[in-house]
Amino acid sequence: MESSTSSTSPRATSPAPPSLESLVSHLVASKRSLSSVEQVWRANEIVEATKSHLEASVITSARTSFLRSGIATQLRTLKLVHAHNRAGELEGAQGYGEVVKTLDAADRRLKDTMTRLKTTMVENDLRPEPDQDKSLLDFVDEGSVEKVLLTLQDSIGVAQTALQELAETNLAFYDDLNRVERLIESPELRQNQSLADGLPQGSDLPVASMSPIPDILQDMEGRSRDVADNLESLVKHFDLCLMAIKHTEGGGDAAIRLTADLPDGPAMEEDVAGAPEPIGDRERQDMLEVIAKDADQVEEVVMEIGDHVTAMESQLETVAAYVARLKEEGCSVTAAFNVLEDIGRRLQAFVAQGQVFVMRWDDEKMKINERMDELSNLENFYVRYLGAYDNLLVEIGRRQFMEQQMEKVLQDAARKLDVLYEEDRTRREAFRNDYGDYLPVDIWPGLTNPPLQFETRPKDGLERAPDISKSVIQRAIRRVERGT
Repeated sequence: MESSTSSTSPRATSPAPPSLESLVSHLVASKRSLSSVEQVWRANEIVEATKSHLEASVITSARTSFLRSGIATQLRTLKLVHAHNRAGELEGAQGYGEVVKTLDAADRRLKDTMTRLKTTMVENDLRPEPDQDKSLLDFVDEGSVEKVLLTLQDSIGVAQTALQELAETNLAFYDDLNRVERLIESPELRQNQSLADGLPQGSDLPVASMSPIPDILQDMEGRSRDVADNLESLVKHFDLCLMAIKHTEGGGDAAIRLTADLPDGPAMEEDVAGAPEPIGDRERQDMLEVIAKDADQVEEVVMEIGDHVTAMESQLETVAAYVARLKEEGCSVTAAFNVLEDIGRRLQAFVAQGQVFVMRWDDEKMKINERMDELSNLENFYVRYLGAYDNLLVEIGRRQFMEQQMEKVLQDAARKLDVLYEEDRTRREAFRNDYGDYLPVDIWPGLTNPPLQFETRPKDGLERAPDISKSVIQRAIRRVERGT
């Protein structure tokens, strides 16, 4: 905001002076903007409160540093013990996981194969009882599969129980170590600080050295100065508007009258009272131009002041939360020491549990491997069963094709026999016409016989290939070609 009436360059033309109503409107707006002084006071209070928080944080952090250092040393030793025991336990658990994964995959394949058997319906011409719908699954015994699966479920259940006991022991040990680490390192506080001051999360720096308060305080002081400067510019703008009203004929009375009609309109009697110092026309014109320009910025400046104070309030909340967490940290360090004592009493059980799991797992793994072989054999049999059925359909299609080819040969032969028959009959008739009257009848009784005739038909007692549709056979051919 310029808030100045000085001018150093002449103007070719002067814009029309603002109306009295506009001047009064600018004056009212500038008067209301001065209420921002309360936010300026609040900004100063926030800065002082932050300084107090900074002093408290330094004292609190120093009280817990020594105890935290000793606990951290013990925690590193316990982590080495945990890593050693965990390595042996994970070896057994990894073997169990691989077996279970393999079993799940085999079970899924078997179920998928059996589903395919169940959904593959046998063609009508192949079923012994065509009126009953049957699938490939109806021709096999499912009892063997169920028996193998039940045996596997028993072995897996025993192994799973052992694994759960192992997992509970390891989880308790792991949780206790993590609890101690959380209590002495305050990861929640580190995260809040990282968000506040931009430090990387997971840093190993001491909590005190990661304090966000110094940077926040510096930012607050800068915002406080900006708020004060903005308020000063609003005051200057108000003074300029007031001067313009006083130098406008009837301005004071109009300001009092118009603001009285506004809801919550500011009182103007004291502001417009008194005679103004005389100024020239040129100086008044410059003053009106500055007012018109600055009036558009009043609301923006007020909002900027509010944004600064709102940001400072948020920063103060961050600082207060940080200091409160530092105070909780002292209690957390003491609690971490108590957890360490409990870990020491249960350390032997942590180590022994891994050995118990390995022994139980070795027994069950042998049983599971035997049943897995049986399950794999069943799955391979059913897959081959599906493939054999598809190849059966392909074979039926091949036989249909061969029968069709044979029928074409027979049809072609029948046509040729008909031609030969007709030719033979014609020539026999011609021979009888030429020589029959001269030959005695008893010289060859077969002279008047008709030509021989032959039959072309399938041999009795043999079945034709089943009447399977071409679409069914084509799908079977595609499955065989894909190997599925």
